[in-house]
Amino acid sequence: MTKKGDNMDVLMLEDVNKSFETELGSLEVLKNINFTIKEGEIVSIIGPSGSGKSTILNIISGLLSPTSGKVITNGEIGYMFQKDHLLEWRTIWKNINLGLEIKKEETLEKQVFLENLLTKYGLIDFKNNYPYELSGGMRQRIALIRTLAIQPSLLLLDEPFSALDYQTRLMVSDDVYQIIKDTNTSAILVTHDISEAIAMSDKIIVLSKRPASIISIHEISIECEERTPLKTRTSKEFREYFDMIWNELNEEK
Repeated sequence: MTKKGDNMDVLMLEDVNKSFETELGSLEVLKNINFTIKEGEIVSIIGPSGSGKSTILNIISGLLSPTSGKVITNGEIGYMFQKDHLLEWRTIWKNINLGLEIKKEETLEKQVFLENLLTKYGLIDFKNNYPYELSGGMRQRIALIRTLAIQPSLLLLDEPFSALDYQTRLMVSDDVYQIIKDTNTSAILVTHDISEAIAMSDKIIVLSKRPASIISIHEISIECEERTPLKTRTSKEFREYFDMIWNELNEEK
């Protein structure tokens, strides 16, 4: 696997803490979160339910402010949620151009970029269709291309495959991985699925139960001529990573 140590940082979290005020007092959710994302790197965040994984994404995106600590970003951020949020009354082409339309950046160069992505991933014939005419897997691919339209330096993915059946989930994760790598976009994937995290990621951040701190950060190195999520699942290293992370998470229960 290509080492990314020489690539520039697109994101740094320094001693990030987050608490919410409730009727019962202050609820501490995140405690001293520190990590860095490099250019072109896919990083998964995994941890117990309610440990604050999505809260981290919301802080990075600016939807929430940390109680203390620093978030340093380099470039634009794209956010892809669990639901595709495609607008049913707009064609696929108008859906993927929505962000550019809002930002008034519908340049020829960016239109060609989107045309090429649709063509490469077998979706160009559906550009004039409407979202309700597409399968769940196709809708997720379209949602990703729409998010990439603004060409963000960092992509946030909040359990983007959770609504898909298992077979479709495996196929779409392969496509999403390839799209992210082909565009050299850095990405953070929040998931509950250890196998998905290993298959998709260059690095995995394991969180403790709330208040969440970082238990470990695993650099994922797979001996594979051409790595894809499906091929990673069949590698000899896959089971070793799975058992290690499984044991870390079970110690938290």
